[in-house]
Amino acid sequence: MPDTFFEGLKIIELATVLAGPSVGMFFSELGANVIKIENKKSGGDVTRKWKLPSEDKKSNYSAYFSSINYRKKHFYLDLKNEDDYSVFLEMFKDADIILSNFSEKQAEKLKVDYPYLSKTNPGIIYSQLNGFGTEDNRPAFDVVLQAEAGFMYMNGEPERPPVKMPVALIDILAAHQMKESILMALLKKEKTGQGSFITTSLYESAVASLANQASNWLMAEHIAQPIGTLHPNIAPYGEMFTTKDGKQLVLAVGSDLQFEALCKALGLDLYKKSDFQTNTQRVRNRKELAEYLEDKINKKDSKSLEKDFSELRVPYGRIRNMKEVFENPLAKKMILEEEMQDGNISKRVSTIAFEFKK
Repeated sequence: MPDTFFEGLKIIELATVLAGPSVGMFFSELGANVIKIENKKSGGDVTRKWKLPSEDKKSNYSAYFSSINYRKKHFYLDLKNEDDYSVFLEMFKDADIILSNFSEKQAEKLKVDYPYLSKTNPGIIYSQLNGFGTEDNRPAFDVVLQAEAGFMYMNGEPERPPVKMPVALIDILAAHQMKESILMALLKKEKTGQGSFITTSLYESAVASLANQASNWLMAEHIAQPIGTLHPNIAPYGEMFTTKDGKQLVLAVGSDLQFEALCKALGLDLYKKSDFQTNTQRVRNRKELAEYLEDKINKKDSKSLEKDFSELRVPYGRIRNMKEVFENPLAKKMILEEEMQDGNISKRVSTIAFEFKK
């Protein structure tokens, strides 16, 4: 994808933490001029201080901050200060997009709300992110949303406490909603010349992503329970096994043909047995099925097993840590580097996972 696709587009980022800044990074990767306004009085975006114990204490940025702030111009302003606010207005007058996660009351107080700003720039596309919609103003961090939207309840192991996902996935999902709505607004502006005011909530973004688990409740009144990596509708799907040489694999067998291929790769004839011939039967008898599979997989080394699985197109994955993930050439290709003001090189992965072929 060309990094000049959005060249000439000017974006002012008033957003902090993850969702809004990752939208800004998406556009900056593709050539937009993204200006990030950070609060001078508080020391900037709060994620600058979210450092691991192993990070440089003197540095003015963290790995977390670096992950979603790439190719942006940073300005420290106190929007309550008249001179700083004038600087902001000068930047704003020819802006195309505003990214904000101020509450409506905060934005109104600071005179950075859509009704006020659109008077001087009526073509502005103003994208505002909030936590729980406009009626609930409580702080909305990702783990709170994972709890409120049902993710934590169904995530984890049976008979164990609820577990959050290890990335701020609700923020990432909300960022995608913001990007999609902004792209729609850009198309609208191209056709009509009119700006837009867009609101996105973390809560609605989370609920919109419940997919089949939501429909399982809405149509069958099934409340998803924590079942670890297992899938409630498919088997073997999510079952994990350890090979002879200590590598962990996970299976994702979604059809009878794939199950037959799995059995052939392991030298089993289970696909011929009535207890395992259909997916419904395999779900019903998944514990017994896992025991058969474990007995075979435990006796094979990972390289020969992965070779057999790949040749027969058995859906499997190796469970990898971050170091192992970035040994993959495809993952390496997604790493973006940038020199920071202190001369250190920051790294992150691209927010873009698509290519225009022509």
